[in-house]
Formats: sequence, structure tokens, C-alpha cells
Amino acid sequence: MTSFDSAQQRDGRLGVGLVGDAPFGPVFAAGLAGAGHALIGVAVSDGSPAERVAAMLPGAGRLTEAQVIERSELVILAEPADRLEARIRELTELGAWVPGQLVVHTCAEFGTAPLGKALDRGVIPLAIHPAIDVTGTSLDLARLKEGWCAVTAPRPVLPIAQALVVELGAEPVVIAEEHRGRYAEAIETATSFTRSIVQQSTGILSEIGVEQPGFVLSSLVRSAADNALAQAQDLIIPDDLDDAAGQ
Repeated sequence: MTSFDSAQQRDGRLGVGLVGDAPFGPVFAAGLAGAGHALIGVAVSDGSPAERVAAMLPGAGRLTEAQVIERSELVILAEPADRLEARIRELTELGAWVPGQLVVHTCAEFGTAPLGKALDRGVIPLAIHPAIDVTGTSLDLARLKEGWCAVTAPRPVLPIAQALVVELGAEPVVIAEEHRGRYAEAIETATSFTRSIVQQSTGILSEIGVEQPGFVLSSLVRSAADNALAQAQDLIIPDDLDDAAGQ
């Protein structure tokens, strides 16, 4: 196991390991591998998770969780929100963590608080969530190039989290630990509302005999979303102007 300090001496390249079955895990690992980091191995379940790894990370070695963690300088803990804290507790009780290694989870709902037990074992906790509708495919890598990722980390290591996001091709936006719940609510609202409206609209067009209603609506939905986002941006008052107005 190479320490984080020695990894930094190698021009910042890290040995990256993936643990968990969440769809964004292989995408995250593939993005970092594309940026020059070394993929150490993956610990995923058979079935769909293994198929995603085969597609996104061809040739990746499948190891046990303990082996991946022991050999990695950066561990991507790809667990769903309802399993994250339990998995961290299980791995902590197994004594799996290596002091000085980076451990990043990808859940929208949480900052670094769930990694508290791992932090007690000397790991460096990071929380990075992609603000895209994740598919678990190479399409996500393309969407990240024009997307954002929420980052939460202790202040001394926040630049590390931001740098990882930049290496994915995305832009980092810092979300405070206490605001992760509201951030997750915003992401879920935008995602579920968009899906619901598109499904309702395509259903109506199908009922009146329109073929391929999704294609018919694609430009409309994109342009309407772009216009709404532009209008929302115009309503945001920059912090410096807001402060000036209050003086």
C-alpha cells in the first residue's frame, strides 16, 4: 500500500479501487482512469454490476473488498444512500481501512458525516455527487463534460475533491455538510419532475397517433429547460452585489 503522500510525489497519480454496486461507481472509476490514475481493482456483485464494470472498465480485476481497500490510495465507495452507513460500519468493523487513504462516496443525500467511523481509522473522507441523471454507461462521461458535481469535504482536503471532479471533466460546486439534504431534494425534484412531464406528454402524443413522440418532443424539452435555466440564472443576485445592497 502506497501512502497518499508518496502518491502525491508521483505527480498526483493515485491507485483507484471500486467497492460497491451503485451505477455511477464504474463511471467514476473510468473517468479517473482516463485522467491517468491507475485502476487497482473492483469489488462488485455478479449480474448487472459486473456487466457495467465489464463495459466501462474492460480488463478490470475483480478482487475482494478487503483486497481493493488494502491496495488502493483512493477508494470509490459506490453504495446507495440506504446502504451507505451500514456498509461503512461493516468495513470499519472488519478493520479494512488504511490510514491516509482517500475514501469517497457518491450519494447526494450525505456529506462526509457517514464516513465518521472510517475517519476515526485515519481515512480522508470525501463526498462527490454528479448532478446528472446517471445511466451507468459511457453516456455519463460525455454528460459530465458539461455538468457539475457536488463536493463536500473537510476544508484542508476540499481542493482534492475539487481536483478529482475537474479530472472527470465536470465543474465542482461546494455544498456544505448541513445543506446536502436540501441539495438532494433539489436534484430529486428536478429529475422526477422532468421524467413525469416527459412521460405524460409523450403518452398524449402516442394516444393521438404520433409516431416516435420522444423525438418530436426532444428539441422542445431541451429548449424549454435551457430557457428556464437561463431565467433562473438571471434571478440570482451575486453575493457581492447582495452584500453591497445591504450596506
